[in-house]
Amino acid sequence: MVRSTVLICGGTGCSSSGSAKIKDKMVEEIKAAGLENEVKVVVTGCFGLCALGPIMIVYPEGTFYSRVTVEDVPEIVSEHLLKGRIVKHLAYDETVKDNEILSLNDTAFYKKQKRIALRNCGVINPENIDEYIGTDGYQALGKVLTEMQPQEVIDVIKASGLRGRGGAGFPTGMKWQFAANQPAGKKFVCCNADEGDPGAFMDRSILEGDPHALIEAMAIAGYAIGSDQGYVYVRAEYPIAVQRLQIALNQAREYGLLGKDIFGTGFNFDIELRLGAGAFVCGEETALMTSIEGKRGEPRPRPPFPAVKGLYGRPSILNNVETYANVAQIILKGADWFKSMGTEKSSGTKVFALGGKIKNTGLVEVPMGTTLRDIIYEIGGGIPDGKKFKAAQTGGPSGGCIPEKHLDTPIDFENLAAIGSIMGSGGLIVMDEDNCMVDIAKFFLEFTVDESCGKCTPCRVGTVRMLEILDKITSGNGTLEDIDKLEELCNYVKSASLCGLGQTAPNPVLSTLQYFRDEYVAHVVDKKCPAGVCKNLMRYVIIEDKCKGCTACARKCPVGAITGTVKQPHVIDAEKCVKCGVCIETCKFGAIVKQ
Repeated sequence: MVRSTVLICGGTGCSSSGSAKIKDKMVEEIKAAGLENEVKVVVTGCFGLCALGPIMIVYPEGTFYSRVTVEDVPEIVSEHLLKGRIVKHLAYDETVKDNEILSLNDTAFYKKQKRIALRNCGVINPENIDEYIGTDGYQALGKVLTEMQPQEVIDVIKASGLRGRGGAGFPTGMKWQFAANQPAGKKFVCCNADEGDPGAFMDRSILEGDPHALIEAMAIAGYAIGSDQGYVYVRAEYPIAVQRLQIALNQAREYGLLGKDIFGTGFNFDIELRLGAGAFVCGEETALMTSIEGKRGEPRPRPPFPAVKGLYGRPSILNNVETYANVAQIILKGADWFKSMGTEKSSGTKVFALGGKIKNTGLVEVPMGTTLRDIIYEIGGGIPDGKKFKAAQTGGPSGGCIPEKHLDTPIDFENLAAIGSIMGSGGLIVMDEDNCMVDIAKFFLEFTVDESCGKCTPCRVGTVRMLEILDKITSGNGTLEDIDKLEELCNYVKSASLCGLGQTAPNPVLSTLQYFRDEYVAHVVDKKCPAGVCKNLMRYVIIEDKCKGCTACARKCPVGAITGTVKQPHVIDAEKCVKCGVCIETCKFGAIVKQ
């Protein structure tokens, strides 16, 4: 009889830190201790606290072990699993208080979260359909096929207020309604699992931790609009997600939950995978569908919209993974339950990939309307090393940078739009005082320039011209007229581009111009980068009073730019200096500074 279950994170983050070796070692040590019939080891999905990986949780105690190494495993087995003594020095410090082990739900990271899309991630074995069924899996599909008419399904989704979690927040039920209203015939249900935003990994984590949630929801959508075929467009750079999704599809077919005559109702539905090559533009729905068709991923003019003429010219719907992950729970628990969370116009929860200058890097799911301050300081643990918060960037390359004065803004679609940003798919990058906002705008624009498909002139040419101006400013050659020209160009590109990539590409530039214009002016007028990031606008200087003449910096300098004699203040030749920062790292006396 199994008395203990060991859950080991098998998401991409923990896998890259060696969780597979930890699992193998755990199985080996359990067998050596004669516990193989008493302890079950399960590889599961992402727990969310990625900064603490590899992660292991032991039930029934719920002990959360963080940053586990292969060398730690024998101690966990011999002390915890064999003798019943929790290894406190390996447990997550926030769960250890007064010699007691607290529930993970009582920690600051989890306390304000509400997990719906992520409900099974870190809970079940994603490669075992029985565990999904054991958490009410496929009950929603059974309910709609045996108790509800297609229009009733759509009405529930509409009443819930569920909006697309992939970017613009279009009402999901309305999109399904448009497709359902088209004449009967071949229709398609598509899923965007491409997720191209830098730093975003929400959809990947759901696919890795709960793939059946997507399959069930797509089948429900197929029934609602009258489709018998679905496609999941997933990037090939997600090997774990692709593997687990394929396993889940095979299991669903074997159980009769995909394919012909599902639940004996005469409803047919199946799903195929299509691997993307990592083109960011394929996040746009028409470009994604064009890529599924085997053509170059380029957007098409709209109208006609995909609900009328989409994949292969047939009525089609497209939602992202997170959107679908909410569907089954809405069907089972009702529209009012979902609408009870969030705000009036943005119901439910939102998953964010929290990264950048933040203590608790990871995946969080919070009710819509939660403030940025709560996410960054309560859940995220604040800025490391006592640094000051400067900005948060939401929505990836398509989003904007939000300054400190808007930290108490409740996050939903309307509020983010009002302050010059977007929800996007859910990337949330935190920046501190050491970030240059002009450089940040340049970083994201470089990404969109590379990812532009080139089909329309405003995006193909306009973004390049914007990047040229930013290069000019960060190199110290910009003028005040360049700042005005940049802003004007942003507005042209935003209004004239064919698809969402070009229309939103100026957002990081426009938001930084709005909130951090003084930094642009400093680059142009003072020829200085206030954050000390832009190399052409800074120089390294040795403070004479602090220099001990130890010669360490001179010996480490790769270009011989530092001169001086022993026990005498040294000097940096600005012409030779390549600003690599080695001297600052080497100096033990804080005598070298950036100006």
